[in-house]
Amino acid sequence: MGSLADKLMEALQLKTSFVIPIAGGIPVPESTVITWGIMAIVVVLCIIFVRNLKVVPEGPQIYVEALVGFIYGFIGDLLGEKGKRYIPFLGTVLIYLACSNISGFFRVAPPTKDLNVTAGLALISLFLIIFAGIREKGLKGYFFSYAEPMPMMVPINILELVTRPLSLCMRLFGNILGGFVLMELITFAAPAIVPLPFSCYFDFFDGLLQAYVFVLLTSLFINESIE
Repeated sequence: MGSLADKLMEALQLKTSFVIPIAGGIPVPESTVITWGIMAIVVVLCIIFVRNLKVVPEGPQIYVEALVGFIYGFIGDLLGEKGKRYIPFLGTVLIYLACSNISGFFRVAPPTKDLNVTAGLALISLFLIIFAGIREKGLKGYFFSYAEPMPMMVPINILELVTRPLSLCMRLFGNILGGFVLMELITFAAPAIVPLPFSCYFDFFDGLLQAYVFVLLTSLFINESIE
């Protein structure tokens, strides 16, 4: 039992990949390096797939256009006409989260099991929600919207704004971390055969689902902010 606990603690520990030797040393966590790797892979795939585009798609171009069409259809329906300018950003977040969450299937620690990563994404979403509201309603109109439907609702509306990124952060972090811990336990108990079907669920299905839910909720919050 002790070895299992030690293995779990080692797997859950936030590791430092290397230290940048400036200003007394800047530690670069493993989650950041894996994120860089995901970004590099996505950029390379984009360069490969957008070469020699044709009016009538064929080969890989068909799948790329299908993915782009899904992203614009899914997010566009949630944001409405006013929020279409935010589709590229939210689509990028969706692709990053999908790649990040399923990295556990390839025995790479998902960056989203690091609370700093999910908190950063949630804060970006919060700033985007506020920016979208101010852009659509103006600074005065946006802040006066917190007094709707009556002035006494101001504290509740502000509390709701603060709790939104917290819920986004903890939901994503909790689900990915929980799946990671369960996979570590299953791998430790039966490393030969059993982990594969469970990995397909916890790393693939649940990972994609959490990416979907994160972008879904962010899109709904933005739509509410600009209405």
